[in-house]
Amino acid sequence: MTRSRYGVECMGGFVQFEHVKKIYHMGEVEIQALRDATFTVEQGELCVIVGPSGAGKTTLLNILGGMDTLTEGKILLGGEEISAYSPKKLTTYRRYDIGFVFQFYNLVPNLTALENVELAAQICRDPLDAAEVLRSVGLADRMSNFPAQLSGGEQQRVAIARALAKNPKLLLCDEPTGALDYNTGKAILKLLQDMSRQRGMTVIIITHNSALTAMADRVIQVKNGAVISEEINPSPVPVEEIEW
Repeated sequence: MTRSRYGVECMGGFVQFEHVKKIYHMGEVEIQALRDATFTVEQGELCVIVGPSGAGKTTLLNILGGMDTLTEGKILLGGEEISAYSPKKLTTYRRYDIGFVFQFYNLVPNLTALENVELAAQICRDPLDAAEVLRSVGLADRMSNFPAQLSGGEQQRVAIARALAKNPKLLLCDEPTGALDYNTGKAILKLLQDMSRQRGMTVIIITHNSALTAMADRVIQVKNGAVISEEINPSPVPVEEIEW
């Protein structure tokens, strides 16, 4: 039993990838998206997975989030082997245990910000209060606005609030600042860093931008479908100090 830097006891890591391989078949052609991917993430950490386009980052995230299955290997979350789940159990896992934040916000256009967050909270076992979560992401005065009345950064905050309202075990972020300008993107990254620090939430961000590794507790580099390095950052930098 080990203890993470945030005081959480964990056996061998909260997230564990063990020799994960993923092969896609396109007719007679095999595409190996992942090969022997092995790494861990401890509970409460902010982990950045970095690599160029096509490196396998999104495949890693999709398998961990229960949106895709692996070909070989094993994935555990909190000691549970999620890679052995049935399709029905994966649906339950996605619904209750995982929060997703994507590059594009995927908000329901005819629902207000509050209603978008409440919609996610309705399908969960132990949701957080939707209005309180929106206040925590700085949208106290925008709850009754529709997505078209919000800026890109505000829409992404609603998307993050929607994910957080599920009270997930793990928050997965796929290029969450890719559709945002520089200053708005930094504000979103600060919010994610604060969620990890203040709530003890485990956050995994995938990105092609290596500058973001400075903010992470753990950095995993991916290239050509393989994990080429895994490093613990002893002194993560506040997002405000990062330039790219």
